[in-house]
Amino acid sequence: MRYGYARVSTRGQVKGNSLAEQRQQLMDIGCDEVIEEQYTGATTERPQLEALLTRLKAGDTLMVNKLDRLARSTMEGAILIRKLTDKGIRVNILNMGEVDERPQGRLMLHTLLAFAEFERDMIVERTQAGKAIARTRAGVREGHPSIDKVRKDAAVDMVLNGGKTYKEAAEAVGISKSTLIRALRAKKSDIATP
Repeated sequence: MRYGYARVSTRGQVKGNSLAEQRQQLMDIGCDEVIEEQYTGATTERPQLEALLTRLKAGDTLMVNKLDRLARSTMEGAILIRKLTDKGIRVNILNMGEVDERPQGRLMLHTLLAFAEFERDMIVERTQAGKAIARTRAGVREGHPSIDKVRKDAAVDMVLNGGKTYKEAAEAVGISKSTLIRALRAKKSDIATP
């Protein structure tokens, strides 16, 4: 059986990498079934891929559009593809070709996986550089914007003194219920500390 695996990191994946485009390419090449997933390449948690790997058996073929859809590090990719080929499962990367145990196939695999890891490292490096530049600008903060103290205090007062529920107070001042709960805990710990 020929299985396809399509993965995107985000819903708004760039042209050529969307789930629909990956699925179509895999179906056009002759996949019997295409498994789809949305998980970042940096995470090791890919439940759909894990489930597919347990279904594969000798004589099956696993097809992916590009190497980075399957693995992002040399170690992960080499181990995964080696395990599959050792079980008699073929791996076909559409923009590269079939990876097998011939010396040329192993060389191509290690070279391309090294480039995939290099590409991921470059993305991280560029992201970190952009964050460093942003931190030098006045008024730019990393992470979620802070909710001003006045709104949190008003919501806390509504709950403690106004008889409002957490939900009512949070909605009234425009904050989340979880933010209100954290503010209440902080207030209670301030009161308890002499």
